[in-house]
Amino acid sequence: MSISKFKNIASIIEARIHSGLYGENTKLPTHRALATEFSTTPVTIAKAYQCLVDSQKVESFVGRGTFVCSASKFEVVIQADANNNQFNFSIIQPCVGLNLPKISQASLEVFKTLTPELLSYSADTGAIEHRQAALLWAKKYALKDASVDQILLTPGVQSALDILMRAYTQAGDSIAIESLTYPGILSIAHAHGVKLIEVSCDAQGMRADALRNVLTEHQPKLVIVVPSQQNPTALTMPEARRIEIANVIKGSDAWLIEDDIYGFLNQQYIPAISHFIEQQSFYLSGLSKAISPALRCAFIKTPTHQLQKVYAAIRTSVWQASSLNYAISSALIFSGEAFKMADNQRHIAKSRQIFARKVLSLSMKDSSAAYHLWLKLPPAWCVDDFIAAANQKNILVSHGDHFSASKTPSGHIRLALMGIEDEKIFQQGIYAIKHLLDNPSHSNDAD
Repeated sequence: MSISKFKNIASIIEARIHSGLYGENTKLPTHRALATEFSTTPVTIAKAYQCLVDSQKVESFVGRGTFVCSASKFEVVIQADANNNQFNFSIIQPCVGLNLPKISQASLEVFKTLTPELLSYSADTGAIEHRQAALLWAKKYALKDASVDQILLTPGVQSALDILMRAYTQAGDSIAIESLTYPGILSIAHAHGVKLIEVSCDAQGMRADALRNVLTEHQPKLVIVVPSQQNPTALTMPEARRIEIANVIKGSDAWLIEDDIYGFLNQQYIPAISHFIEQQSFYLSGLSKAISPALRCAFIKTPTHQLQKVYAAIRTSVWQASSLNYAISSALIFSGEAFKMADNQRHIAKSRQIFARKVLSLSMKDSSAAYHLWLKLPPAWCVDDFIAAANQKNILVSHGDHFSASKTPSGHIRLALMGIEDEKIFQQGIYAIKHLLDNPSHSNDAD
């Protein structure tokens, strides 16, 4: 038996663990099942599993099987350490180093003028001046008609999603999502015990006819849409499609949750879907992708007649916004620096899109300033093998199947383009991916 055979299988299984296909505490397939999948013997699979046991990725129990260790027992790759020499294309965030000087300056100014209010528990709604700052952000990119009374602050869009799911669903309810969506939505839905109904999409995003069918057949409580630079597909829904989606939802009892965290990346102002369905929608946005994820500043634009219900959900959760963080963010917004930083990040994203698409021989999308690419692998590569090979070369990418509730094979990977600060290292990483794509592994070592 070739030594590399079971080690290669172990690398593929480890890649599935990191991508989320095999979640924490999940029981792994039997030796015989994986032997069939990899055209090998159970003995080879046993050796592969033992490699993973030795590296504390999995645990084996006599009579029970092999299970993925909890997060406390292995390091889940989120962001590479600067000294690891890794090409991290797995995390979506701005080039935060470029924003550091202005964030530092705003932070110093806030700490020079600390008040007891900033160091105390904040109101459930958030301080009025901080909500005014959030409103300015919303009006700049998608919402012209919102009022400050409708703005509720949360420590991140993820927390806003959790609050709304807590308030408007019960275990066993259904929610409608895009057929490909980001894992945060999937994990929150799983935690609340709700059923995920995938809605078909096309080149303009969620299809109105498909949504109408889902609303009729499944009566979902919520419809969750990411309309701008969607994660993972990088599609942006045009205004006409947004109006269609709003009109379909108007004829149902469902609530729209519009996650517009990437709205600042649009080349021009596009009205939010919520603009066309104000009394039946929640609009979410924040600063994590434009300024810094560490600030944890986001907001929910809430229909007036639903404010008390959302207040209650915030009060009964642990999701109160940090006054200190919002004081820093508000200073950046009121001074205009936040908008300058957002513009700069958009320009960098567009430049990196152009570079990556040219190197990887992809079609050019002149209007795209997305932070990521949704890359279909060539036929010679399967996703598991590519991710395993990339990991061996210190390249971190995201498994495409991780973005589907049904885990439907996509044949794609997602490349996040902004997590690498240094432009030279970013370009080296893209060339490394190109080399890997052009040189697929055809290892068929015998047992």
